[in-house]
Amino acid sequence: MNDLVMLLTVFVLAVFVGIEIITKVPPTLHTPLMSGSNAISGITIVGALVLAGALQGTEYFHPIGKPLALVALVFGTINVVGGYVVTHRMLKMFRRK
Repeated sequence: MNDLVMLLTVFVLAVFVGIEIITKVPPTLHTPLMSGSNAISGITIVGALVLAGALQGTEYFHPIGKPLALVALVFGTINVVGGYVVTHRMLKMFRRK
């Protein structure tokens, strides 16, 4: 129970720090910040693929492992593709006609 309280405390503090950091970012830096978060989602995709491959040949296979890896892979891919589409559309606004 004590571990759960500690984990929830860290999560709540991380949420508050994240909100404070994001609200202080000027609008001109939102596009580069979005590209950086796309790179982090790319790391999530690689991690999901590594996890799915590691679960393949082990004897300690848990039945929920592969579905969770698939969910992480799908959500990470949606985030990366959507982020790059939005970034591309935002950068297109600054091109000369």
